[in-house]
Amino acid sequence: MRATLLLLCCLAALPAQGEELIEIPTRPGVSLRFLLLEPPGPARANLVLLAGGEGLLKLSAGGEMGAGRGNFLVRTRQDWADMGFRVAVVDAPSDMPRGLLGDFRESPEHAADVAAVSGYLRRGAALPVWLAGTSRGTTSAAAVALNRPDAADGLLLTSSIDAGRGNLAHLPLERLTIPVLMIQHRRDECRASRPGNLGPVVDRLRADAPRELMLLDGGKNDGDPCQPWAWHGYNGIENRVLDLAGRWMLAHDRR
Repeated sequence: MRATLLLLCCLAALPAQGEELIEIPTRPGVSLRFLLLEPPGPARANLVLLAGGEGLLKLSAGGEMGAGRGNFLVRTRQDWADMGFRVAVVDAPSDMPRGLLGDFRESPEHAADVAAVSGYLRRGAALPVWLAGTSRGTTSAAAVALNRPDAADGLLLTSSIDAGRGNLAHLPLERLTIPVLMIQHRRDECRASRPGNLGPVVDRLRADAPRELMLLDGGKNDGDPCQPWAWHGYNGIENRVLDLAGRWMLAHDRR
C-alpha cells in the first residue's frame, strides 16, 4: 500500500500528458521556463497564463511542478488548450528564485520576460496572443501590455488586484487599445480584490476599445479568502468562467 501511495504521489508531480517544458533566454544571463500545451485540433489563439501570489511554479528541468498547482489558471490549463488555445504556463525567471517579489510585476524586466514567451508563441503560430492573469497575475498582464505592447493582443483579468500594492488603478490603463475582459466573483472576500473596489479600474479603461466586466456568483468558498479554493479562485465554477472568457476572447480576435 505504501509503495502504491508513493507511486501515485510521484505520478501526480509529473507534467500532464501533452505538456512540454520550454526554457528560453529572456534577458542577458536570465532564462525562463514555461509549460507549453497544444490544442487537440487547429489552434485558434495563443494564451499566456500568469499565476497570482509570487508567480512561482518551481518547474524542474524534467517539467515537474513544485508549486502553484492549485492556482485557478494553472489548474485549468488543459481546459484552455481543449478550447483551442496554445497555452504557455509561465514560471518566475531564473533571477527571481523566490518568486515575483516587490514591484517586479510592473518592471521592464518582467515585461521583457513575458514578451519573450509571447514571441515564442507567435513564431509557433501566427495567431493573437492573449495575456491572462489571475489575482496578482492581473498586475503582470496589464503592466506587460503597457510596457511591451507587442507582447499582447488582448487581456483577460480575473480576480483583479484593485486595492493596496499592485493596484491596477495605479497603472495608466487608458493607454491600452486592446480588448480587455475582466471577470470577478461577486462575493470575493480577498481584501486586495473586492468587486466593490473595481470602479476606478474599469474607469481607467478606454471606452473606445473593447472592454467588459463580468460579475459571477456560485461555487464554493473554502479556506483563505485570497487563495485558489475560495470564491477568489472560482472554486466549483471553473467551467463557467472558461466558457464565458473563451467565447469573448475568440469573438474579439482583432486580426
